[in-house]
Amino acid sequence: MKLARVGLPGAERPVAVLDDGGLVDLSSVVDDIDAEFLAGDGLERVREVLGILPSIDPDVRYGPPLRRPGKIVCIGLNYRGHVEETGAEIPGEPVLFLKDPTTVVGAFDDVLIPRGSVKTDWEVELGVVLAGEARYLDSPAQAETLIAGYVVSHDVSEREFQLERGGQWDKGKSCETFNPLGPWLVPAAGLDVPQLRLRSWVNGEARQDELAGDMIFDVPHLIWYLSQFMVLRPGDVVNTGTPAGVAMGLPGQPYLRAGDVVELAIDGLGRQRQRLV
Repeated sequence: MKLARVGLPGAERPVAVLDDGGLVDLSSVVDDIDAEFLAGDGLERVREVLGILPSIDPDVRYGPPLRRPGKIVCIGLNYRGHVEETGAEIPGEPVLFLKDPTTVVGAFDDVLIPRGSVKTDWEVELGVVLAGEARYLDSPAQAETLIAGYVVSHDVSEREFQLERGGQWDKGKSCETFNPLGPWLVPAAGLDVPQLRLRSWVNGEARQDELAGDMIFDVPHLIWYLSQFMVLRPGDVVNTGTPAGVAMGLPGQPYLRAGDVVELAIDGLGRQRQRLV
């Protein structure tokens, strides 16, 4: 079972996505896929009634699978190949920054190139959605039960804003529409996270291809580490870093322009497609 939210922007309703691609309307059982749903018994309630709920037309817009993330915490330089292509050094501790939660849009929505941008870049990432509160965890092992599930997350970045305009990464990460999310939230149970394959394409040309198991700092370590500096709460999202193959590391730096199409996929978590406008 996969969870999603479908409908026009601002009017999405919760659905379950079946293995055959069918959609089951969950709006009579849960209000939405949000922090309250994740922290409570939402998943259990959905599983109990899944077989008797009505189906809906699958030809609908997919909105973000999570309503109003509390915060988006991002990890930089978490794959060795990406570290090398940026010219940085392997970090001794996770590199972190925050991204404005209002950047979240649907997996197939347009991405807006910011005014004055010359270096808009793509980054496929594994997104982790929290179901429990992480505060000063004693070990990475404690993180496992706090994870609701995983999503495809596109950490769109403007490199000039990020690196050449005062050194504040958040400026290059928090532009409008800069975090397409979804199309689905896939519950954590049963996922072999290290074997999830992250890929991206730009105008049909392959750009990124790597396993989540190649992260420098794995997911449990990241949740444990972040909990030493901030409280992670239900509905928070952690973007875990991108593999090599972004524009910043390619010859000629082919940054995104209006009309370009970016596609992203993670095994088992779905596929995204955005047009740059």
